[in-house]
Amino acid sequence: MDIRKIKKLIELLEESGLAEIEITEGEESVRIARAAQGPSVVTQYAAAAAAPAAALAAAPAPPAPPAAAAAPAPARDENLVTAPMVGTFYASLSPGAKPFVEVGQEVRVGQVLCVIEAMKMMNQIESERAGQVVAVLARNGEPVEFGQPLFAIE
Repeated sequence: MDIRKIKKLIELLEESGLAEIEITEGEESVRIARAAQGPSVVTQYAAAAAAPAAALAAAPAPPAPPAAAAAPAPARDENLVTAPMVGTFYASLSPGAKPFVEVGQEVRVGQVLCVIEAMKMMNQIESERAGQVVAVLARNGEPVEFGQPLFAIE
């Protein structure tokens, strides 16, 4: 997408008072969102997936909103793998396929644990630690929230 078009979209967003706009043109798409505290604008580019296998590439997570300085960070249980985004949890690539991981299975760092579908994009969720899967805390095909525990790994 041409940078001049993107600049025009930013101007349109500022003039209209909209909080967010997303445009798809061919295989390219651009999402522009206004930050909550001021006129700064966040732009995120994404190319449309050409094949289902390409759709499994992990999409970058959107930037987290700034936290209030007075609020302490919540304690995180290191044994839990939590959802990095809102979406639909899938334990395998297709309904009849074997799950990526099962209870009792040993996993390594970087191993795919599941897929979360968000906005028609399939995002692979990888293990950040090695260990044994002691529990699968999400149900296949069910929606998950940001920060919701998905797996317990010891």
